Amino acid sequence: MAEDKKKEAPAAEAAPAEGAAPKKGKPMKLVAIVGGVMVLEAVALFMVLGATSSKPQGANAAELHGKDVVADERTIEVQLLEEEFQTMQGSQIWIWDTNIVLQVKKKNETHVNQVLEERAAEISEAIAQMFRRASPNQLREPGMETLNRQVTAFMAKLLGKDSEGKERLEKVLIPKCRGFFAN
Repeated sequence: MAEDKKKEAPAAEAAPAEGAAPKKGKPMKLVAIVGGVMVLEAVALFMVLGATSSKPQGANAAELHGKDVVADERTIEVQLLEEEFQTMQGSQIWIWDTNIVLQVKKKNETHVNQVLEERAAEISEAIAQMFRRASPNQLREPGMETLNRQVTAFMAKLLGKDSEGKERLEKVLIPKCRGFFAN
């Protein structure tokens, strides 16, 4: 009996060692099989979707229309005026050599030019009054903020809004505003 117990013990110890090796192999095979099936599924899905999806129709027409829209949305510069305005500051007479430009969208250019042509005298008078009423400090501002704000408000009101409800005037630029004594 003692001998039977000794023979059974090594057999029992050997059996788990032999059984452990195949258990490690089975999960690796299972992972490889599942991974392969997933890759095949992804490839099949990609091929089916690629074959059944519709191709874009009229892509050239859409591209051309898109280019027109982009061209209409770009900003352009329209000359508002280039004049010399006179101001009196105390007993001194100053002359302000001024250039004012409007930035508008290309699609609004014809309307803006029409308004500028039809109301040129009114625009010139209004801007001249802005200069005459401005204090010396406002005309010497580095960014011309006060004058720019006044011209922007006046021109935005004059030009109005487009059919989409957006302001036609994008920005007012004052690239030149130099003052010198006239005495």
